[in-house]
Amino acid sequence: MQENMFKFFLFFCFIILAHGHLGHGSSERKVGIYELKKGDFSIKVTNFGARIVSVNLPDENGKLADVVLGYDTVKEYMNNSGNFGAIVGRVANRIAGAQFTLDGTLYKLDANGGNGTYTVHGGRKGFSQVIWKVKKHEKSGPSPYITLSYYSADGEEGFPGAVLSYITYALSEPYKLSVTMKSKALNKATPVNLAQHSFWNLGGHDSGDILSDELQISASRITPVDKNLIPTGEIVSVKRTPYDFLSPHVIKTQMKELPNGSKGYDINYVLNGYESKKMKPVAVVYNKKSGRVMKLSSNAPGVQLYTGNNLKNVKGKGGYIYQAYAGLCLETQGFPDSVNHPNFPSQVVTPGKPYEHYMLYTFTINKD
Repeated sequence: MQENMFKFFLFFCFIILAHGHLGHGSSERKVGIYELKKGDFSIKVTNFGARIVSVNLPDENGKLADVVLGYDTVKEYMNNSGNFGAIVGRVANRIAGAQFTLDGTLYKLDANGGNGTYTVHGGRKGFSQVIWKVKKHEKSGPSPYITLSYYSADGEEGFPGAVLSYITYALSEPYKLSVTMKSKALNKATPVNLAQHSFWNLGGHDSGDILSDELQISASRITPVDKNLIPTGEIVSVKRTPYDFLSPHVIKTQMKELPNGSKGYDINYVLNGYESKKMKPVAVVYNKKSGRVMKLSSNAPGVQLYTGNNLKNVKGKGGYIYQAYAGLCLETQGFPDSVNHPNFPSQVVTPGKPYEHYMLYTFTINKD
């Protein structure tokens, strides 16, 4: 009798544990697409990589278009290693040698870039390649928003310490999209540098290239890079160089002046007033055909300008094929490889010093 009761007890415990484990796993692995809508302004987000999937806006004639590159289905995002619309991290951009030293300890990371010579966007299992948990979702109303969270374990991709991150996308009037990125170091110091990696084409994702757009960037300096796009540690002026977008320039006009071998822009700009953690102007993009204008502000010290140089034969939404320069990235961020350059603003967070990164996109129409 006692033996039978003991067997039943073990079987009961197994069922409870299995149910708890399976239930947790199934909820954590549920991936979907979530819409935020405010009048004729709407976005869609997936919790795979906390990605922006679409941004629909009217042009000067009221015609709607989706102005970010991407795919039609979640499955396509999961089957491709690209970063369309994603939150990249734990540390965005590159880390030289796929290693850094913090508090006297050398940390070796997943060397997923440059044939094993550096880490890019947090490693193979960066934040763009994981499933985030949907914490709250308000589809419509006065302030539509969605908040997602992700727990990054101690040692994930080689980084020290556990980190809990939250991303909130929210719509407000008139035609404003805010992105709030927050992270907490739970048990030890660690670098955190998140970036929003949407590819923008204000003419519409299927309208061709962005080379005729006008661009202005509120930065008088850049962090120059080596052949692997790793910062050298210098901070230099853009004056009298093709990197000068202090006043609006047509992208292709400036691009023609880049050094031989440069396919386009992929560089970090040092924002004016970068020492301040207050919101500041970052960039303005103007698409003359549609009349759409995108103004970006942020509290981050830098912004990566990437002109989609390496896009080639990518089958996107509606079967449209994206080629080089089909989209433009403006990724506000801490300076790349800051963990290996003491003269760059620190991106290290501690349990008592959380990470906070804000972005605000304001969309308007220029009818000139």
